[in-house]
Amino acid sequence: MSVPMYNKQNSLGTPPPHKTNPFSDSEGPSRAQSVPVRRTNQSVQELEDYAITKARETTHKVNDCVRAAEAIREDATQTMLTLHRQGEQIMRSHQVAADIEQDLTVSEKLLGSLGGLFSKSWRPKRNHQIKGPVSGNNYSATTANDTEQRGKLGIAPARQEYPSHVQTTPVSAMEKVQAERTKQDDALSDLCSTLGQLKEMAVDMGTEIDR
Repeated sequence: MSVPMYNKQNSLGTPPPHKTNPFSDSEGPSRAQSVPVRRTNQSVQELEDYAITKARETTHKVNDCVRAAEAIREDATQTMLTLHRQGEQIMRSHQVAADIEQDLTVSEKLLGSLGGLFSKSWRPKRNHQIKGPVSGNNYSATTANDTEQRGKLGIAPARQEYPSHVQTTPVSAMEKVQAERTKQDDALSDLCSTLGQLKEMAVDMGTEIDR
């Protein structure tokens, strides 16, 4: 029995055409070369946008720290002024008590000189002697320079921003990141200055309480 011609050709003929493998890098050179270039450009753009976004977020956080430190400085300033006023009141009360003590001493001497008018000599009960405030002169000098004291405490000056660099509009991603870094450096400088003022105010509070 003869084999049909078409079966014989299929069994002994040429193999079917080879299909391209989409996952092979050796095939399709034009496609393999065009896709990575486009994806590389996209990756660089994404990295630049990410760097700019993170730089701006860091600048925003540093500015938040500066604002928080300035708010703490304002509260500390009000506390310092309250301590200052209370110290003045205590000093005045102490001075009045010392003056009353001196007047009582004079009155005791006068009553003692009138001992013949009483059936029993009058002897006052003495407590510890009240002395005047020790640091009255320094304190009055501090009170006289209240304006200077307020400036020292940081009430008068508010944070002023002075451009330390020439303001230019950033174009490239690197320039934008560098501009954010400049803002961060300025904000960190202000933060360092504010923290230094808070340290000095803490020392002044301790001195005020010890008066």
